[in-house]
Amino acid sequence: MGSNLLSHLHSFGGSIAEYIIPFLFVLSLVVFFHELGHFLVARWSGMRILVFSIGFGPEIIGFNDRHGTRWKVSAIPLGGFVKFFGDDTVASTADEARLATMDANERAQSFVFQPVAKRAAVVVAGPLANFVLAIVIFAAVFMLYGKQTMSARVDSVQPGSAAAATGFKPGDLVLAIDDRRISDFAEMQRIVSESAGKTLDITVKRAGVDRVLKATPKLEAVKDAFGSVHRIGILGISRSMAPADLQFHPVAPPQAIVMSVQQTWSVVYHTLGYIGGVLTGREAANQLGGPIRIAQMSAEVASIGFIPLVQLAAVLSVSIGLLNLFPIPLLDGGHLLFYGIEAVRGRPLSERAQEVGFRIGLAIVFFLMIFATFNDIVHLRTS
Repeated sequence: MGSNLLSHLHSFGGSIAEYIIPFLFVLSLVVFFHELGHFLVARWSGMRILVFSIGFGPEIIGFNDRHGTRWKVSAIPLGGFVKFFGDDTVASTADEARLATMDANERAQSFVFQPVAKRAAVVVAGPLANFVLAIVIFAAVFMLYGKQTMSARVDSVQPGSAAAATGFKPGDLVLAIDDRRISDFAEMQRIVSESAGKTLDITVKRAGVDRVLKATPKLEAVKDAFGSVHRIGILGISRSMAPADLQFHPVAPPQAIVMSVQQTWSVVYHTLGYIGGVLTGREAANQLGGPIRIAQMSAEVASIGFIPLVQLAAVLSVSIGLLNLFPIPLLDGGHLLFYGIEAVRGRPLSERAQEVGFRIGLAIVFFLMIFATFNDIVHLRTS
C-alpha cells in the first residue's frame, strides 16, 4: 500500500517535498501559536515551564532560555506541547512522587497546585490563541488586498435545475432574498447553500424591472477544489465574470478587524454545522480529513501563492482551536470539563476517575485519527 500511496501523491503533479514543506509550514504555524497561548498565560501567572516543543518524539534542535525552558523542534511534526514544572508526561499528568517532595516555593511554580481558575485560564489560552491568529491573518489580508466581490448577476442557468424551473434568466441581478439585501454573489451563494428544501423569495432586477421569484434550492452533493464532497442547497446558476460585475473595495483597519471576526465566526459556524450534520445523518462522515488531506490541501493552495497558504493556515487554526474545546479528556476541552467539575465539587476528581477519563479520551482521539487517515487514503485512491 505504501508504494501505491506514493504514486497517488505523485499523481497530483509534484514531488513529496512539495507536499511536506507547505504542510509543515501550515501545521507548525498553527501549533506554535496554540502552545504559545498556553505558555504565555502560564508564565504571566508565575508558573515554571520546563519544555516548549513543536512536534513529539526525539529532539531535532533546541535551546534553553534564561528562565530554564527548553524550546525545541521534535521529530514527529503532528502537534506540540508545553510541559510544566511538576508534570510527568507531555499530557500534563502529575508526577506524584515529585509533587510530594516540593516545598512551598516550588508548589507556587507548579501547574498542578495553582487555583482552578488559573489552570483553566492556561488551558483555554491555547484555543483562544488559535482564534486570535486567524483574526490577525484575515485582517492583514483584508487591509493589504481589500475585498474583491462579484455582483450577484446570473450568467447562465443550468437546464433542469431549481433556477430553470423557477424562471431565472441570464442577466438577472439578484437584489434580495426573503427581503434581505444581497451585496454580492458569495453572500447569495451562502444563503442558498444553507436553504436546501426551503422556498425563498428572491428579488431580481430584469430589464430594469424588479421581479420576485420563488425558488427552492435542491440538496445536492458538490465536490470542492480539493475533492471533498459537501451536501448543500443548489439553485443551478453561474455568476457573471464580466469586468463590470467585478468590484474592489479597500478596507480600513477597523473594518478589517470586524470582517476578520465575522470570517472567523463563519468558519466556526460551518464546522459546527458539519459536525451536527454528521451526527444527524445529513452529512457524510467520510469528509473528515487528517494529516494527508491537510498536506494535499497545503500543496495545492501553495501552488496558487503564499497569501492563500496563510489563509488556509488561518482556517485550520480556527478548526484546531474549536476541536480542542470539545469536552473530550486529553484535549483542552476535557481539562476544562474536569476543572468545571472540580469548581462545583470543591475538590478535584479522584486520580482513578481522571485516569479512566484520559484513557477514554485517548481511545476517542486515536479512533478519530485512524478514521481520518483512512478517509484520506480512500480520497487519494479515488482522486
